[in-house]
Amino acid sequence: MRGSEGTVTPLVARSPPRSYRAVTGSGRRHYTPGVTSERDEPKWLTAKEQEAWRLYMDGNNRLMSALSRSLNDRHDLSLAEYRILVMLSEAPDGALRMSDLADGVLSSRSRLTHQIRRMEQEKMVVRSSCPDDGRGVLATITDEGRRRLAEAAPTHVDDVRNYLIDLLSADELDMLARVFARVEHTLADR
Repeated sequence: MRGSEGTVTPLVARSPPRSYRAVTGSGRRHYTPGVTSERDEPKWLTAKEQEAWRLYMDGNNRLMSALSRSLNDRHDLSLAEYRILVMLSEAPDGALRMSDLADGVLSSRSRLTHQIRRMEQEKMVVRSSCPDDGRGVLATITDEGRRRLAEAAPTHVDDVRNYLIDLLSADELDMLARVFARVEHTLADR
């Protein structure tokens, strides 16, 4: 985490960050970037919690980079394009409203619009008006999109298996699913 002066603020607080100043009053001492009470102090991570958090962050970043690099190097697809093609291929008639697709790939609508435009130029998808709603836009996977997905899927599945799934026991895989189901549930409406 970066502080206001470009310094790194640790997530574990053995003592408060240096940019905080001590404020005394009513006999209690607390640290704060302004004048607030002790209850405003963050609940700092323990050393064990920080280790787990950093391992997750580093591992996730490395995993996503490796998956993306493999798809890009071997199939000229980004991980985002691959995910869009998967979602469209699994949808009825191979089509989804752009708003539903954005929600599914966890992307902003404007970012997805640019992504779909690039994919449309490569003939992987087409856009059309929704028959039910003239304002809505459908993205539909094309034969070229299905071909590209079919070529890339074995590579992606092998990478997911080699870099994650096969590293875990059945119990660890169940735990991973439970943890991220809980995270998904907690963040779903935010």
